[in-house]
Amino acid sequence: MHWTHLLLRRTLDCVPSPDAALAPAAAALGRPARHRAGEPGFRRAAIALFAAGVATFALLYSPQALLPLLSERFEISPAAASLSLAVTTATLGLTLLLAGWVADAWGRTRVMTWSLLAAALLGVAGAFAPSFGVLLVIRALEGIALAGLPAVAMAYLAEEIHRSSLGLSIGLYIGGNAIGGMLGRLIAGGLADVGGWRLAVAGVGVLGLVCAFAFVRLLPASVHFVARPFRPRALLRGMRSHLTEPGLLRLDAVGALLMGAFVAVYNGLAFRLEDAPYGLGQAAVAAVFLVYPIGSFSSAWAGRLADRVGRRPVLPVAIVLAGAGLALTGAHALPLIVLGVATLTAGFFAGHSVASSWVGRRGSGGLGSAAQASALYLLAYYGGSSFGGIAAGAAWSGGHWNAVMLVAGALLAGALVLSLRLRRTPPLRAPAVVAAEA
Repeated sequence: MHWTHLLLRRTLDCVPSPDAALAPAAAALGRPARHRAGEPGFRRAAIALFAAGVATFALLYSPQALLPLLSERFEISPAAASLSLAVTTATLGLTLLLAGWVADAWGRTRVMTWSLLAAALLGVAGAFAPSFGVLLVIRALEGIALAGLPAVAMAYLAEEIHRSSLGLSIGLYIGGNAIGGMLGRLIAGGLADVGGWRLAVAGVGVLGLVCAFAFVRLLPASVHFVARPFRPRALLRGMRSHLTEPGLLRLDAVGALLMGAFVAVYNGLAFRLEDAPYGLGQAAVAAVFLVYPIGSFSSAWAGRLADRVGRRPVLPVAIVLAGAGLALTGAHALPLIVLGVATLTAGFFAGHSVASSWVGRRGSGGLGSAAQASALYLLAYYGGSSFGGIAAGAAWSGGHWNAVMLVAGALLAGALVLSLRLRRTPPLRAPAVVAAEA
């Protein structure tokens, strides 16, 4: 993405003094300055993207609470029932790159609006699926629709939010993901007990529609976006530049490893708590997701801290926090296990918040497109989710919880090593200016 003026062709990171350089340029072009924390525009953008984050994770992960019910209703195996989640994450990941490119050409707000509305409507439509096969088709389409939100949302924030408040804004958006992940599972589980899986699916779809309405009403117009024509060759060149940039590759790997460890723990935890000596039922195990809001607070906290002291020192701290939580889950006392899961959740969302905002800045800091960089990061992120889930299942079968901890610990250790390497990664340089922390 390019700005509408030579001075605005780079991301905020490429300008040493936003107040001195960007504000006069924006004023000369008749455009408002970027939104800062505390201003009405910032509040509207933060609430709108928070609602979008809630809808994204609620629609995406709500079937996780319905897998036993789907297996029973359609007389299919648990593995087949899990496809109701797997096909959505798969199509979302595969469509992310295209969504970022379309947003570069068609506009941020337009892509996000239609994506959110389509995903919510498909969520409601899933309640009327006559067969499991039709439900899978709807869920696959839902993943395609949802792809228009994650990468594009971060690119929008990188363009419209002042650099001093960017980390906080992305932290709030990711906090919406945390709340959505909890609400989707809790609403689906509660409604399923009342009226079956169809009511549960419809209820989460309605939540998505409510979030979509709030998003459309509140989101400020994208005034710093300039369209880029859809040129496949240029896009491939841009992708190559991103895939050969060491800093971005390390950040992508950090996101994948963090997500892999997070999913591995949560997938394995259900088996552990239902097994002896705990013997908890599904409803009690699902209540563990009540720790998700901690991720909302930790992501916003990490974003604000990174705005003050920089991303390089904050990211390793978040990963160490997640590792401490993982270590606590090795205890036998149930309260300590829950505390460990809560600590892991806080560290994961804090690390994801910092890494994803860093990707947006670095991607536009001389490489041309924050949207493409964010899309590649999220592609790695969802790839890590798939790997972590599969690895956790195999680990549980082979060595129960100790093996799951070993897998998650190895993933977190890899993320920590890469985050320390990032501390020594030089900033990107753009013509005539230096990227402050790209």
